[in-house]
This record gives sequence, C-alpha cells and structure tokens, in this order.
Amino acid sequence: MYRFLLIVVCSVLGAGIAVAGTEGMASDPRTITVALDGSGDFSSIQEAVDSAGKGDTVLIKAGLYRQDLTIHSKEKVKIVGAGVEQVVLQGRGEMVGVLHVGKWPYGATDIEISGLTINEHGGHALGIFNGNRIVLRQLHVKGMVFSQQVQDVRIEDCIIGGSETTGAHFSDSQAVLVGNFIHDNDYGINVTGKSSVRLEHNIITRSLFEAVVIGDQSAAVLVNNTLVKNGGGATFLGASQIEAMGNILSFNKVGFLIAPSSQMKAGYNLLFNGEADYMRVGSPNRPAPELKVNSDIFADPRFVDAEQDDFHLRPDSTLLNMGGFSHLGALPPRRSPSIK
Repeated sequence: MYRFLLIVVCSVLGAGIAVAGTEGMASDPRTITVALDGSGDFSSIQEAVDSAGKGDTVLIKAGLYRQDLTIHSKEKVKIVGAGVEQVVLQGRGEMVGVLHVGKWPYGATDIEISGLTINEHGGHALGIFNGNRIVLRQLHVKGMVFSQQVQDVRIEDCIIGGSETTGAHFSDSQAVLVGNFIHDNDYGINVTGKSSVRLEHNIITRSLFEAVVIGDQSAAVLVNNTLVKNGGGATFLGASQIEAMGNILSFNKVGFLIAPSSQMKAGYNLLFNGEADYMRVGSPNRPAPELKVNSDIFADPRFVDAEQDDFHLRPDSTLLNMGGFSHLGALPPRRSPSIK
C-alpha cells in the first residue's frame, strides 16, 4: 500500500512540476493579417489588434479602411501597413480622431505603427494617451497628432499636414521627432505643460503661424531643423528652456520670438527672415537684435528649389562643417550635376 501511495504522490508531483515549468512561457510571435477581401485572418483592423498578444505583428494589406482603431492595454505589438500609398485608415466618423493609442485610464506600451495613411476626423487624426515607448514611423498623417501624458514617443520619417490647428501637439509628454516633413498647418509643433521634446532634422513649412511653439515649463532641443516659409519660425514662451543649434530659419516673417521669462541657449543658426530674425515677446512684440549670437549666420541658405519644397542645400553651399555640424539645417547638399 505504501508503495502505491508513493507512486501516486510522485505522479502528482511530476505533473505539477511539468505544469509549473510551462507557466510564463511566451508563445511564438504571430503575424496576423488584415485584408478587406477576406484573404487575411481578419477584415477588421480593430479585431486583429484585439486578438494580438505580446510580440505579435498586425500586417495590414492594401485598401481603404473605413474603420476607427483604438490600441490599449497592449504591450509590444507592431501595426505594419503595406505602405503609405496603399493603406488608408479613413475612419467611420464616429469619434474625434481616427487612431488612438492608449485610452483613459488604460495605456499601451512598446507599440510600433508604420506604413499607412491616417485621415483626420473632428480636427484630429492620431491621439496618444497615457502610453510608453510608442514609435510612429513612415506614416502620412492628414490632421493633428495629439499626445498627452505619454513617455518615450518617437516620430520618425513621417509626413504630417493639413491640420486647421496644430500638426503635432505634446502636453506633459516626452518625445523625439526625427526626419519628419510637417506642412500646411496653423502651427507646426506646439509643446505645453511640463513636456520634454527633441526636434532633429525636421522640415516644417507653410505654417500659418509659428513652425514651433514651446511654452509653459517645457524643455526642448532643436538641432538641425529647417523652418521655412512659415508665419514665424520658433517661439519660446513661459518658463520654457530651449537649446537651438544648427537650424535654418528662413523666409518666415520672424525667426526667433522669445519671452523674457524663457531661457535660450543658441548657436550656429542661419537666419534669413522678412521682418526680424530675433524679437522679444511684448505688447507689441519688438525687434531684439541684442539677442543675436556671434556664431549666427545671416544669409540666404540657397536651397535647391524652395518654391518646390526642395530644401536641400546647393552643392556649393557654405553651410558645411560649422560648429561641429556636417551641415546646417535638416538636409545635406544635393550633389547633382544638373544644379547650377
């Protein structure tokens, strides 16, 4: 009898060990396909995302998707479209914005979205709320990108334009924007609250008002950006703290507009603007040539073709190897024998 009990106990313990050994083991990452014609796993992007687990990729095939999408309570999920010219997220017109990452009080972590176009509804296109480590890459956003209380957002190689308010707004958020083309908005980028942003190698053009506004208690680093053909270049308000180095601000009405309460460290910026390169905020604003920095350059940047939005420097540009930068502004010289 004792032998029988020993065998039973050992069998139970062995089963328990086997079960315990499988706990916490992640399943292999999956690729979940979305296709409107029924050839994928889902025809609804929302259903595909809802089914995704940690490490999964949702692959969206070509099509015009009259769908909204909310991503929340998800971790380490990729949303990959077939390409900005092939996948359009149109929305149903039932909520403000078409794509939301995070949803109060739920967030989202380690989310990557790439390769699609997002249209706007109600003035917003894409909202990020209460999230961490969000990457937006190679998107065409036709409307506002709005971020509130998010950390480690990276927006890279995107086109953002056509907003009647702001191209990208950050409130109490931390973000890096690299290599984006931001165009035809009322304001290009607006930063408020206690945000921290880094803007690098971005082109911001044809804003009705300022290309960049940094306000409240926010901190910002602007390095190698081209702010061109806007109502204003960069405005620093409130108790903001700014570092602006190696940028080109040209063909705007005003270059830098600076509040007395803000703190700015600047160097090796090219300024070539219509009304003033430096102004102090006031009633009215006043020119402030005393703010000019010794390393500033005041000259036409000589873009390849500013009228056609080609803001590469000409091959014979003098804006190379200055202040530790290989070139000033967002784009290097275009080396083409056709340029005279």
